[in-house]
Amino acid sequence: MLPLAPLAASAGLAVGQALAGAVTSGLSAAADAAKLSPTGDKAKMQKTAKDFEAMFLEQSLDVLNRSQGTDGPLGENGTGGGVYRSMLNKEYAQSIVQSGGVGLGDQVMREMLRLQGGAHG
Repeated sequence: MLPLAPLAASAGLAVGQALAGAVTSGLSAAADAAKLSPTGDKAKMQKTAKDFEAMFLEQSLDVLNRSQGTDGPLGENGTGGGVYRSMLNKEYAQSIVQSGGVGLGDQVMREMLRLQGGAHG
Protein backbone atom coordinates (compact mmCIF):
# COMPACT_ATOMS: atom_id res chain seq x y z
CA MET A 1 0.00 0.00 0.00
CA LEU A 2 1.36 3.38 -0.92
CA PRO A 3 1.77 5.86 1.94
CA LEU A 4 0.21 8.59 -0.22
CA ALA A 5 -3.08 6.73 -0.65
CA PRO A 6 -4.58 7.86 2.71
CA LEU A 7 -3.48 11.44 2.02
CA ALA A 8 -5.08 11.37 -1.43
CA ALA A 9 -8.27 9.86 -0.02
CA SER A 10 -8.56 12.48 2.73
CA ALA A 11 -7.81 15.29 0.25
CA GLY A 12 -10.47 13.93 -2.11
CA LEU A 13 -13.00 13.76 0.73
CA ALA A 14 -12.20 17.32 1.82
CA VAL A 15 -12.56 18.57 -1.75
CA GLY A 16 -15.88 16.80 -2.12
CA GLN A 17 -17.26 18.26 1.11
CA ALA A 18 -16.10 21.78 0.26
CA LEU A 19 -17.47 21.54 -3.27
CA ALA A 20 -20.83 20.25 -2.10
CA GLY A 21 -21.21 23.27 0.18
CA ALA A 22 -20.10 25.64 -2.56
CA VAL A 23 -22.51 24.17 -5.09
CA THR A 24 -25.45 24.36 -2.69
CA SER A 25 -24.86 27.97 -1.69
CA GLY A 26 -23.89 29.05 -5.20
CA LEU A 27 -26.91 27.54 -6.91
CA SER A 28 -29.31 29.12 -4.42
CA ALA A 29 -27.62 32.49 -5.07
CA ALA A 30 -27.83 31.86 -8.82
CA ALA A 31 -31.51 30.99 -8.51
CA ASP A 32 -32.11 34.21 -6.58
CA ALA A 33 -30.29 36.17 -9.31
CA ALA A 34 -32.45 34.54 -11.97
CA LYS A 35 -35.64 35.47 -10.11
CA LEU A 36 -34.48 39.05 -9.63
CA SER A 37 -33.97 39.53 -13.37
CA PRO A 38 -37.42 39.43 -14.98
CA THR A 39 -36.20 41.27 -18.08
CA GLY A 40 -33.72 38.52 -18.88
CA ASP A 41 -30.55 40.53 -18.41
CA LYS A 42 -28.36 37.85 -19.96
CA ALA A 43 -25.09 39.71 -19.41
CA LYS A 44 -25.77 39.94 -15.68
CA MET A 45 -26.56 36.22 -15.52
CA GLN A 46 -23.40 35.37 -17.48
CA LYS A 47 -21.32 37.39 -15.02
CA THR A 48 -23.01 35.64 -12.09
CA ALA A 49 -22.32 32.23 -13.68
CA LYS A 50 -18.65 33.09 -14.31
CA ASP A 51 -18.26 34.47 -10.78
CA PHE A 52 -19.74 31.27 -9.38
CA GLU A 53 -17.36 29.13 -11.44
CA ALA A 54 -14.39 31.23 -10.29
CA MET A 55 -15.47 30.93 -6.64
CA PHE A 56 -15.95 27.18 -7.03
CA LEU A 57 -12.49 26.74 -8.60
CA GLU A 58 -10.87 28.97 -5.98
CA GLN A 59 -12.31 26.89 -3.14
CA SER A 60 -11.26 23.69 -4.90
CA LEU A 61 -7.70 24.97 -5.31
CA ASP A 62 -7.63 26.09 -1.65
CA VAL A 63 -8.55 22.60 -0.49
CA LEU A 64 -6.09 20.94 -2.84
CA ASN A 65 -3.25 23.25 -1.85
CA ARG A 66 -3.87 22.65 1.86
CA SER A 67 -2.70 19.09 1.33
CA GLN A 68 0.65 20.26 -0.09
CA GLY A 69 2.10 21.16 3.27
CA THR A 70 4.11 24.21 4.17
CA ASP A 71 7.21 23.74 2.04
CA GLY A 72 8.07 25.90 -0.92
CA PRO A 73 8.05 29.64 -1.61
CA LEU A 74 4.51 30.14 -0.25
CA GLY A 75 4.97 28.00 2.84
CA GLU A 76 3.28 28.90 6.12
CA ASN A 77 6.67 29.19 7.84
CA GLY A 78 7.18 32.66 6.40
CA THR A 79 5.21 35.80 7.10
CA GLY A 80 1.88 35.82 5.31
CA GLY A 81 2.34 32.58 3.38
CA GLY A 82 -1.36 31.74 3.72
CA VAL A 83 -2.35 35.15 2.35
CA TYR A 84 -0.13 34.77 -0.69
CA ARG A 85 -1.37 31.23 -1.30
CA SER A 86 -4.98 32.45 -1.16
CA MET A 87 -4.24 35.28 -3.59
CA LEU A 88 -2.46 32.86 -5.94
CA ASN A 89 -5.42 30.47 -5.87
CA LYS A 90 -7.78 33.33 -6.68
CA GLU A 91 -5.66 34.34 -9.68
CA TYR A 92 -5.42 30.73 -10.87
CA ALA A 93 -9.20 30.42 -10.66
CA GLN A 94 -9.72 33.67 -12.62
CA SER A 95 -7.23 32.52 -15.27
CA ILE A 96 -9.01 29.19 -15.67
CA VAL A 97 -12.38 30.93 -16.09
CA GLN A 98 -10.96 33.48 -18.55
CA SER A 99 -9.48 30.69 -20.68
CA GLY A 100 -12.83 28.94 -21.03
CA GLY A 101 -13.34 27.45 -17.59
CA VAL A 102 -14.33 23.88 -16.86
CA GLY A 103 -17.93 24.15 -18.06
CA LEU A 104 -19.50 24.82 -14.69
CA GLY A 105 -20.39 28.43 -15.55
CA ASP A 106 -22.24 27.25 -18.65
CA GLN A 107 -24.24 24.76 -16.60
CA VAL A 108 -25.11 27.44 -14.02
CA MET A 109 -26.15 29.80 -16.83
CA ARG A 110 -28.45 27.17 -18.35
CA GLU A 111 -29.98 26.47 -14.94
CA MET A 112 -30.61 30.18 -14.31
CA LEU A 113 -32.28 30.51 -17.72
CA ARG A 114 -34.40 27.44 -16.99
CA LEU A 115 -35.41 28.83 -13.58
CA GLN A 116 -36.24 32.19 -15.11
CA GLY A 117 -38.35 30.56 -17.81
CA GLY A 118 -40.18 28.50 -15.18
CA ALA A 119 -40.90 31.58 -13.06
CA HIS A 120 -42.46 33.44 -16.00
CA GLY A 121 -43.99 30.61 -17.95
